[in-house]
Amino acid sequence: MELINKSHPNEFILLGFTDRPWLELPVFIILLITYPMAMMGNIAIILVFKLEPRLHSPMYFFLTNLSFLDMCYTTSIVPQMLFNLGTSKKTISYMGCAVQLYFFHIMGGTECLLLAVMSFDRYLAICKPLHYTLIMNQHVCILLAATVWLSGMTYAVSEATITLQLPLCGRNTLDHLLCEMPVLIKTACGEKGANELTLSVVCIFFLAVPLCLILISYACIGHAVFKIKSSEGRKKAFGTCSSHLIVVFLFYGPAISMYLQPPSSISRDQPKFMALFYGVVTPTLNPFIYTLRNKDVKGALGNLMRSIFTFK
Repeated sequence: MELINKSHPNEFILLGFTDRPWLELPVFIILLITYPMAMMGNIAIILVFKLEPRLHSPMYFFLTNLSFLDMCYTTSIVPQMLFNLGTSKKTISYMGCAVQLYFFHIMGGTECLLLAVMSFDRYLAICKPLHYTLIMNQHVCILLAATVWLSGMTYAVSEATITLQLPLCGRNTLDHLLCEMPVLIKTACGEKGANELTLSVVCIFFLAVPLCLILISYACIGHAVFKIKSSEGRKKAFGTCSSHLIVVFLFYGPAISMYLQPPSSISRDQPKFMALFYGVVTPTLNPFIYTLRNKDVKGALGNLMRSIFTFK
């Protein structure tokens, strides 16, 4: 199967908020502020975990993966959004659209699975503490991370390639801020029921199944935490797990509302606001959620900042 459709248009027009021009400047300013915040916050987390020996554990290894993923996730869409919102040119080349489609969905699919792996890690740490270091050794952590990334790539390449084969019948207008699968399927002409069904089935495995596993893991964790006699131990366990749960609901909520319904039934504005949420808001908030609710991370971040200013 060819990666691109030979009858494709040369470029797509991304309508964005052209029907609400008063929204363009506020959204542009928000993106201009949140994008550097997301990049700096996630870079800081990666540096802290690499430079602080106390944080060389499976939980922080996966959190480093999440920070790197969030940087790639937001970078795959925000520069294009800023360009479209800040200029009168609302177009993206077909090749640019295809590249964005692949990268955006690689990051999205990978994050779905990574959050499930992180919840499994917390389950083992709290419910099986005596076996934790034996099970979650360095080899297993690397294997899990590699599996998650490869699965995300497989999902994105297969689904995006199928979507790009759909006939467009001369249509080159997307009522969106970026190139995203549900909107491309909705824009295509001809029979697309099979594409909608395939996307829904695949997304059940990438969204619904991981979310169920996460909820089961945290039900077991909650049961185990209430058995901890030390109030300090309970507080630390709740602090770590609540951070992860907040990130899970911030990401899965909008993603489920977009991908677990047929693209043809998606409302006009839903894709724009949902993409802003899980592609921009969540990657920006993640570093703050994990640092503000974790004493170890806050302490390591403080040490990093002091060493930088002392060096200067």
